[in-house]
Amino acid sequence: MKERNVVKIAEGVYWVGVRDWNRKIFDALIPLPKGTSYNAYLVIGKSGKALIDTVNPGFEKDLEDKIRALANIEDIDYVVMNHAEPDHAGAIPYIMKVASRAKLVATARGAKMAQIYYRVPQERIKVVADNEAISLGDKTLRFIEAPMLHWPETMFTYLEEDGILFPCDFFGSHLAEGVYSDEVEDLLVHAKRYWGEIMMPFRTMAQKALEKIAKLNIKVIAPSHGPIHRRPELILDAYKRWAAGETKPKAAIVYVSMWSSTEAMVKQMAEALASEGVEVALHNLIVTDVGDLVEDLVDSRAIVLGAPTVLGGAHPLAIYAAYLFKALRPPTKFAAVLSSYGWGGGAVRQIQDMLKDLKVEVVDALEINGPPTDEDMKRVVDIGKALAKRIFEAGG
Repeated sequence: MKERNVVKIAEGVYWVGVRDWNRKIFDALIPLPKGTSYNAYLVIGKSGKALIDTVNPGFEKDLEDKIRALANIEDIDYVVMNHAEPDHAGAIPYIMKVASRAKLVATARGAKMAQIYYRVPQERIKVVADNEAISLGDKTLRFIEAPMLHWPETMFTYLEEDGILFPCDFFGSHLAEGVYSDEVEDLLVHAKRYWGEIMMPFRTMAQKALEKIAKLNIKVIAPSHGPIHRRPELILDAYKRWAAGETKPKAAIVYVSMWSSTEAMVKQMAEALASEGVEVALHNLIVTDVGDLVEDLVDSRAIVLGAPTVLGGAHPLAIYAAYLFKALRPPTKFAAVLSSYGWGGGAVRQIQDMLKDLKVEVVDALEINGPPTDEDMKRVVDIGKALAKRIFEAGG
């Protein structure tokens, strides 16, 4: 069924979300080269109806129209809020007003957020505990708390009879295209990028969530962004690797250069690592897509930061990259720092200070005055060889 672009996933289960082809940035940070979707799902049982998640503000009428193509929206019994962020919960006030007898289903933390952000009255909220269930007659919704994936109130919803997991942001991807993930040729690239941007800082909680759902008979995973996974083993296997922090003999080289001195050292480093068999991902911060950089951080065993000194410290773009690295906490094990300066140094010291609290071994650092000499370039090659040796010694 594709009336009004409604998609039937299983008997009585429908995708009623919207595709935002024009959105190009998320959280004022994450580029969306292929837009995104806000997935919502309507579950119709013999004695009840539930809407799982809603849509981003501005798309409320689209959601209502799709629901009305299937059922009377006024007859909805439950609106499940898996996650309180506006791209999933922003239409809650609109839907709760139209579906005037519906109860909002949320965790205890979610209930508080629903009252603060969406002004949902306490008497219209049904708080559910971990593993609690609601019956819709012939369909049972079971709720699984999944805190910090990626907000504290997050939960998953599992439709027992059909084996469908609705995990909100978990297993998602920022794509407006595609109904099913096996129809998207480069889906795992987008999913990996999404993991790095959203879930990577919470790898421990991701592992716990994967353990909680391991015994479920999952036939379909229906996330709240991107295509639906009707071959769930593909995304499950990828998430297990990423949550475990598995890395490759790979180095992400991230740099900015003002007068080409730092860039010359960075390119020499790239050649040195590649000649030792290390996969290299080079990112010039002036032009790189942050999402592409983060994707490479997901499985890079090392990072090389290249930055000139500006007014006694690292170039602002390099500071941004170091802060991003610190905030996202990739499983990277090793680092090297390269820098040049004109009349005063300081970039290396500042970057090392920013990285000192992370479990990253800084293999070496080089700070030079002016353009690199032949001796400087030889030193870069030596650092590259030492870094490559540590990369291969460490394994995955």
